[in-house]
Amino acid sequence: MTATGTFGLSSEARNLHWLLGNLVEEVPGVRSVAVVSSDGLLLLSSDPAHNTAPAPAPSTPRRDGPRGSSADLATIVSGVASLTIGAAKLMDGGGVKQTMVAMDEGSVFVMSISDGSLLGVHATPDCDMSVVAYHMALFVGRAGHVLTPELRSELRKSLESAQ
Repeated sequence: MTATGTFGLSSEARNLHWLLGNLVEEVPGVRSVAVVSSDGLLLLSSDPAHNTAPAPAPSTPRRDGPRGSSADLATIVSGVASLTIGAAKLMDGGGVKQTMVAMDEGSVFVMSISDGSLLGVHATPDCDMSVVAYHMALFVGRAGHVLTPELRSELRKSLESAQ
């Protein structure tokens, strides 16, 4: 089934939209999700205002992500990733696989996808962190091999045309 607004996108792009929608709707406590390119650009978002494919209406009220925008989440994800990658280099720690920041009013998770692309999740403070991390790993496993340079370019262009 093709979501409204994904007409004209490749099957891989439609599948990523679907996977992202499932992550947001199926994992308790997830507020917003962003897929970010290695250069910090938003590629895919749970914020319907930033997608060609609107996310389905949540069955329960959900507080928006940081300042209500997945673009803000993309900025945060990019910055956190940059900081942790730098720290790993200084400590000879190898590649960074996942970063989690727990705050009083929520959590931010960042996970590497492929070629420097990142998956970022903003979740509620009472989320089950292991469940969120597990579902992020599933997304990364399913999305990583299809997130080619061509698909990243297609996603970026679809975001630009939606704005």
